[in-house]
Amino acid sequence: MSFLEKCFHLSEKGTTVKTEIVAGITTFLAMAYILGVNPMILADAGMDKNAVFMATALASAVACFLMGFLANYPVALSAGMGVNALFAYTVCGAMGYSWQAALAAVFVSGLVFVLISVTGIRKKIIDAIPVQLKLAIGAGIGFFIAFVGLKNCGLIIANASTFVGIGNLADPTVLLAVFGLIVTIVCVVRKIPAGVFVGLLLTALVGVVLGMMGMENMPAVTGVFTTSFEMNAAGAFVQGFGELFANPMNALVVIFSFLFVDFFDTAGTLVAVGNEIGLVNEKGELENAEQALLADSIGTCVGAALGTSTVTSFVESSSGVGVGGRTGLTAITTGVFFILSIFISPLVLGLITNAVTAPALIVVGVMMAQQMKNVKWDDITIAIPAFVTIISMILMYSISNGIAFGFISYVVVMLAAGRAKEIHPTVWVLMVIFLFYFASPYLSF
Repeated sequence: MSFLEKCFHLSEKGTTVKTEIVAGITTFLAMAYILGVNPMILADAGMDKNAVFMATALASAVACFLMGFLANYPVALSAGMGVNALFAYTVCGAMGYSWQAALAAVFVSGLVFVLISVTGIRKKIIDAIPVQLKLAIGAGIGFFIAFVGLKNCGLIIANASTFVGIGNLADPTVLLAVFGLIVTIVCVVRKIPAGVFVGLLLTALVGVVLGMMGMENMPAVTGVFTTSFEMNAAGAFVQGFGELFANPMNALVVIFSFLFVDFFDTAGTLVAVGNEIGLVNEKGELENAEQALLADSIGTCVGAALGTSTVTSFVESSSGVGVGGRTGLTAITTGVFFILSIFISPLVLGLITNAVTAPALIVVGVMMAQQMKNVKWDDITIAIPAFVTIISMILMYSISNGIAFGFISYVVVMLAAGRAKEIHPTVWVLMVIFLFYFASPYLSF
């Protein structure tokens, strides 16, 4: 107990070991859905679901331990929603990279994040990006992953006349997804703890009862371990560096996209949780921010090495804070449960299908899209780049393209408004990079 007191300053923070453990369990349950959703998303990039589950659980545990010991924050981490969609559907899908190359990009973005954290230049970067653009990007990613959920479960399908249309509502898979969506919405609206996870669990159980999935789909525990270690025995991400940097301009865009989404998602989560537990001072500065960002960035590197998409801080950590979590012991408890989850991996992997995960994707997308409320839509110089960002992500099925067009349109609008002096040099540089990114397929050097 004295060791825990010395490490986490429990008395100073006004908490106890019991409270912290309960908070850690609460946080784990609130974000446990990622163990089922992430393997399904990355499987669309060609990765093995068993291996992704193992990588997600282990990387989450390591990152939680780092956050607990380095920063003493009650913030848990795992493979981020939105950035995993960027990995599977934009980098590996639209851009055509292999999953090995995508892992290499994640690893490099993590290294850059480490550099940002240890050199203290994070504030300059945060200040350089227009706040309204950051809000639009976050909301756009929400719409994007909701669209992915609707598509994966068959509720939205391709249509030759209108590009997209409604799916077959008589299809049992679609009906199961609709049931799961209703249940998840009820759980979230009623503020049931870990509502998204509860909705996912109930949907899976109904699928089992209806005979849509069963024990025959479950891999053996040894199989989960074996495929994971086989995939990463030589460090799968190392194999992707050559492919990633074959086109330096595209590589730069991919790495920046991973870094951007991770960096601002983490910053937003840390500030939100920090405000709840009094870690933000009068100047608006976050205590131990560098240590927290360092833990997050190292977690990303570890995740890429193990074989999963970007590991980032989860806003679901606020559920643990809500029941009294105040220190890093909460995060460490969550990490322990991520390790324990490995032993029930066959159950999770056997019961989780697109119909089961779709409701979670849609509802989490709604939560992310709520950032739109803070966009100043009555200011046309803000509304245009915000709208372009969001609509581009959805209709072009690409988070990177949405970010790129958002920056380009922002510069165009500011120039048209005669406000060029307000454009930060960093934004100018990014706009030039994005222009070359779009032009490069048509240029011959």
